[in-house]
Amino acid sequence: MPTLVHKVRKALTAQVAVGVDEALSKVIFSRSERSKQASAAESLGPRERLARLAEVEATYAPYLPDPDAFFPVLTPPRFDEAFVRPMGPNGVVTDLSWSSPLPPLHLDPALTKRLESRAPVNEIAHARLFLHRDGPRPAIILLHGYLGGDVRVEERAFPVRWLFDRGLDVALGLLPHHGKRGVRGKRPLLPASDPRLTIEGFRHGVVDLRTLVAFLRKRGSKAVGAMGMSLGGYTTALLSTVEPLDFAFPMIPLASIADFARDRERLVGTATQQREQHEALERAHAVVSPLARPSKVPADNVLVLAGQADRITPIAHAKKLASHLGGKLIAFHGGHILQAGRDEGFREIARLLGARGWLDPR
Repeated sequence: MPTLVHKVRKALTAQVAVGVDEALSKVIFSRSERSKQASAAESLGPRERLARLAEVEATYAPYLPDPDAFFPVLTPPRFDEAFVRPMGPNGVVTDLSWSSPLPPLHLDPALTKRLESRAPVNEIAHARLFLHRDGPRPAIILLHGYLGGDVRVEERAFPVRWLFDRGLDVALGLLPHHGKRGVRGKRPLLPASDPRLTIEGFRHGVVDLRTLVAFLRKRGSKAVGAMGMSLGGYTTALLSTVEPLDFAFPMIPLASIADFARDRERLVGTATQQREQHEALERAHAVVSPLARPSKVPADNVLVLAGQADRITPIAHAKKLASHLGGKLIAFHGGHILQAGRDEGFREIARLLGARGWLDPR
């Protein structure tokens, strides 16, 4: 039974978490009127937005029924693997990379030019691997959030050592336009105010992740799953509707780009016009929405972790994903950045993986 002191401490921690999230949101997501006017997408009025979104929907909607055509499984000519350091007495850390050119499906010349300007770095896929020397183990792919991707940071943001010590091989994946795949001084194009860039970015990311899953399975992992935070949580959920993973753990996830735009007051016009834009955004992004296709992961192997104090991707996003994927929702009292109480969620993950025989017994 929680003591009064414990309850007060949790309440105060949650209050601090809310403040941290709100302050960071203003820095990262707030847009001045000048910057909105400079954006080709955000400067449009209600009618122009609906027309553009209808064009985006018409381009990508035909791919919705066939995810294998939209997110093809590609086999690179080779994988390059470089030694980084030992991982204790029975492990090794390596950096995996492979060539990943993926021409956009949308043929607008300006869009193609923008993507080509970032192609030299973005078209090399990367993952940092934490592998056991005594043979392949069940593997978990960890996916970072927006503006993340620095492996030195992600090794600490995720419980990499704890997962490895419990017997898993661990892979830190890298989403398009982030980390080594990004251009210094420029924001990632995933997500972007132009829905076409967002769609092409998620397509590229899922194609790369399917390649990584195939690599891990081929080297002998008897089970492969994914866990991601925020934007990585969205990508984990999306991947689970395309690739038959063994388990999936979206954490503090984004679930709907349209909901995020609405809640950030990115829609314009009257209440009716904003509602129309929200619905049009949902339709335009459907091809890369984790809510648009059924899950390919057994519902019993899905856990969705959410922060009750999260003010960046509020718990409503996690609830949507848990309902759609059929997984269990686990709420902790912290927020998006200050994730107080998340350890219980990780213990739930350990119990699930242990029950499946994918963790070393303790």
